[in-house]
Amino acid sequence: MSPAPAPAARTAPLADDRLIVALDVPNVLDGLALVERLGDAVSFYKVGLGMLTGGGLALANALKQEQGKRVFLDLKLFDIGATIEAAVRGIAQYDLDFLTVQGDPQVVRAACEGAAGTGLKILAVTVLTSLDRADLDANLIRPGSVSEIAVERAARAFEAGAHGIITSPNEAAAIRALPEAEGRLIVTPGIRPSGAATGDQKRIATPAQAVADGADHIVVGRPIRLAADPRAAALAVVDELRSPQATHPNR
Repeated sequence: MSPAPAPAARTAPLADDRLIVALDVPNVLDGLALVERLGDAVSFYKVGLGMLTGGGLALANALKQEQGKRVFLDLKLFDIGATIEAAVRGIAQYDLDFLTVQGDPQVVRAACEGAAGTGLKILAVTVLTSLDRADLDANLIRPGSVSEIAVERAARAFEAGAHGIITSPNEAAAIRALPEAEGRLIVTPGIRPSGAATGDQKRIATPAQAVADGADHIVVGRPIRLAADPRAAALAVVDELRSPQATHPNR
């Protein structure tokens, strides 16, 4: 009997920077351990607010300066304009790639002032992917569907100067169709590969669907972090991003 043929070698680079892996772990050591396990399968990481007191800025700096990774600092900043501008100016010194702020126009304008002259891109949050209409009612947000409000907030954030927005994949296509979205980034959390648990996310999509609908980057956390083999899970997402079902190119 002839031996089974060896698996075909990958011709494309392993990592695809459309995939951003969320390092939602307690501290720097856990973060670095996961990055080591993922190796060359991942080139872009998100460090969030939950990691801030566990050395999140130190981790972000190490990933960027020592490992050559791209870094998305997800702090969802909200404050008066002067404070936002000062905070963003300080963060910009770390030479990171993306920073989130709340999508209110005055916040976006101040953040863009703080990032002026640097490579830091300001991403505005529309509506958190964990929220539905009942949550908006509890927060006294005006009537209208979640999607309608997310699209309107995206348009206003773009008008205020945002380089991109964070939104659920459910709204990606409608936001991509906005005239204001020309040349801007759409980053979608709430991504769940086929068969993955939804967790606390209420507006989700698969990686291929999100990209086909207009997302430039997707954020994946638990389906990779909690997998028995995180590297294999990341590579499976990359394969899906490069499949015929994902037709939107990286920008």
